[in-house]
Amino acid sequence: MKKILAPLFFAAFALPALAQMTPAGLWRSIDDNTGEAKAEISIKDNGKGGLNGVVERSLLKTSSEPNCSLCTDDRKDKPKVGMEIIRGAVKAASEDIWEGGTIIDPENGKVYKLRLTPIEGGKKLQVRGYIGPFYRNQLWQRVQ
Repeated sequence: MKKILAPLFFAAFALPALAQMTPAGLWRSIDDNTGEAKAEISIKDNGKGGLNGVVERSLLKTSSEPNCSLCTDDRKDKPKVGMEIIRGAVKAASEDIWEGGTIIDPENGKVYKLRLTPIEGGKKLQVRGYIGPFYRNQLWQRVQ
């Protein structure tokens, strides 16, 4: 009986750690210029083999424009809180990287190609948005 329970006990504690090496979950975005927390974003499976992310709440002390007036797609003039900012990120076959989707910056309305890379055991998420050879990185923190 002990021989059966030991692997089950180990699996029960190991699986949550392995599950953290995914972008799925609740994240706190950190401004790459100021280092301040900006928002909490929930990233979930979209049911089509990819991940989508939605702004759950703003953490900004000063209230900027509440709607995305600079967006040019279906998100134009929509509220930033509740907005789907990540669309269609798919896991790469050989690495713990999700790419192929897009991310929008609701502050400037720009849509970037996307790469998500969990780091530090899934405690942080490197978010890279890029257009051609130009890119912008942010480091998001997992909300426990």
